[in-house]
Amino acid sequence: MLKKIFFWAALFWTLIILYLCLIKASDIPKINVPNFDKAVHAFLHFIFTLLWFFYFKKKIGSLKIYELLIVSLVLSFFFGIAIELMQRYFTTTRTADVFDVIANLSGASIAVIVIVLINKQSRIIDKI
Repeated sequence: MLKKIFFWAALFWTLIILYLCLIKASDIPKINVPNFDKAVHAFLHFIFTLLWFFYFKKKIGSLKIYELLIVSLVLSFFFGIAIELMQRYFTTTRTADVFDVIANLSGASIAVIVIVLINKQSRIIDKI
C-alpha cells in the first residue's frame, strides 16, 4: 500500500514539475527576488528526489540505501536536463538554462544529504 502511495505521489510531483517548467513564461507570476526561480528549482527537485527515493525503497528494498539514493539523484539530474532540453526545443517562451540544472542538482543533493543524516541519527529510513 505504501509503495503505491509513494509511486503516485512521485508521479504526480513529476507531472507538476513538467507542467510548471513547460507552461508559457507569461503565465508564471513575476516575483522580484533575485534568483527566486533557482530556489524554486531546488525545492522542486528536493521533493522529487525524496519521493522517488521512498518509492524505490519500497519497490527495490533489496538495494542498499546509498544505491537507492544514487538512483534517485541520477534520475533527478537527467529529468532536469530533459526538461531544459524540452524548454529549448519544444517551447517558444522558455529557454534552457544550465543554472537551472545546477539548482535542480543542488535540491536533489540536499535531499540525499537529509536522508543520509536522518538515517544516520535514527535509522528510521531503514524501517520504511
